[in-house]
Amino acid sequence: MENKVGIIDIGSNTMRLVIYAQPQKGLPFKEIQNIKMGIRLRTYLNTEKIVSDEGISKLIDTLHSFQLLLHHYDVTNVTCIATATIRQAKNREDVIHIVQEKTGFTLTLLNEYEEAFYGYTAVIHSTDIKEGITVDMGGGSTEITYFQNRELVEYCSLPFGSLSLRLDFVKGSIPTEEEYEQIRQYVQAQLEDIPWIANKKVPLIGIGGSARNFGQLHQHLIDYPLAGIHQYEMNVSTVQEVQDNLKTFTFSELQKLEGLSKERADTILPSLEVFRLLLNWSNSSKFIISKKGLREGILYNKIEEQDYSSRKLVNMSMQDIMYDFRINMDNSRQIFKIAKSILKQVNKIKEMDGLITDKDVKLLEHAACIFHLGKYLNEESSSHHTFYLLSNRSILGLSHQERVKLALIASYKGKRTFRQYIESFKDWYTQDEQKKMCLLGSILKVAQSLNITKRNVVTDIKFSSKNGDWIMDIQCHDDYKPEEYRTEKQKKHLEKSLKVSLIPNFHY
Repeated sequence: MENKVGIIDIGSNTMRLVIYAQPQKGLPFKEIQNIKMGIRLRTYLNTEKIVSDEGISKLIDTLHSFQLLLHHYDVTNVTCIATATIRQAKNREDVIHIVQEKTGFTLTLLNEYEEAFYGYTAVIHSTDIKEGITVDMGGGSTEITYFQNRELVEYCSLPFGSLSLRLDFVKGSIPTEEEYEQIRQYVQAQLEDIPWIANKKVPLIGIGGSARNFGQLHQHLIDYPLAGIHQYEMNVSTVQEVQDNLKTFTFSELQKLEGLSKERADTILPSLEVFRLLLNWSNSSKFIISKKGLREGILYNKIEEQDYSSRKLVNMSMQDIMYDFRINMDNSRQIFKIAKSILKQVNKIKEMDGLITDKDVKLLEHAACIFHLGKYLNEESSSHHTFYLLSNRSILGLSHQERVKLALIASYKGKRTFRQYIESFKDWYTQDEQKKMCLLGSILKVAQSLNITKRNVVTDIKFSSKNGDWIMDIQCHDDYKPEEYRTEKQKKHLEKSLKVSLIPNFHY
């Protein structure tokens, strides 16, 4: 039976219900439903810091709507949390009591540390970044952390968010130059009180709706060839370029802009100003978007009990993919065992030490696990489906560049299709890197051929050089005719990569 969990996040700008399900014990939780309601609770917090009756009524109505969904999906394990607006409200105890009375939900009010900690947790549990600064800009507050060696070192919560900046400084729908200057002075004054952010020269990792929307917007502006926002990277100058570009748009044009949520059209510009100031103040090397945030941080800490260390992330993702596509794990292990043996023999004869790294071997292992997984959708177009599925699927612990590299190797069919797939990404990799990917892919094709019947008949492989040819002595413990036939057909790919003639020699 699936283990289901619901998390309700009552933010200053939006309220959101996310339902997660764990298909079986040991596998990660998957998001199966994500419902957002833009009630803008912050606008119901008056100058006396009281949430109005109208605001409370909208809050209760939304929670009732969420209750119906939770009942439909048969979810009883529910965590309901609230952040800045209710935290800052003088009548917060009344709000908590009314929520309990009207809905039965126990509303947990996160303090500043908890909100910052859960955001940091989400980042280190879904990326392999060793050191960085996280910024989680909500509607009413902004949480910032600094982590080193994946351990939390510093945190702070700033008393502004994308919506509160808009309400406090912008009279119209978009800021004037004078209002921009007021926002800059206010935010910069806040940052100058936090010396540990200054000049860190590490990546700035954006969490939350404002950061995600910015990343999606930029992807649309440049016609980005991949799907997915998690671990999307931008250089520092890009933030300034996008901001300068958006300043030329009218509010009506911003509302219609592809990639930008209509409800964020009036808050995106103040948000970008904060990101730009933070990048400059920290002297960050790049801006990275994290799709995982507060809710995932709560999930990782309170519910899941898995090892999310950096080295485990990709392994977990591979396990998840193999489960989704019902991949034979025993066959995958045999393919990698054969591929690793071939790579070792090639290394020995070609004297490629230094060219093939431990990271390449790990990449080969991951690609072996999911080699041509697209055949589970369509045998004839296996390679095409494999590349599309892997290049457009978020894989924890891998950057977008690493994800495409994995997809190119795991989908390898030959140099012609390789050139087709890499066309949109060829500027991402050097010629030497492309040659190495073709080599690893062609090794996997031979390895797959050597276990085409999935009986693990191959026990050992030895390579030797004779008269310019390479002899492959292949030891088997059972009938090898199907493997022999398949290998003769597929060895040409490896021959092209190595520029040698291969002579397979099968025997018991």
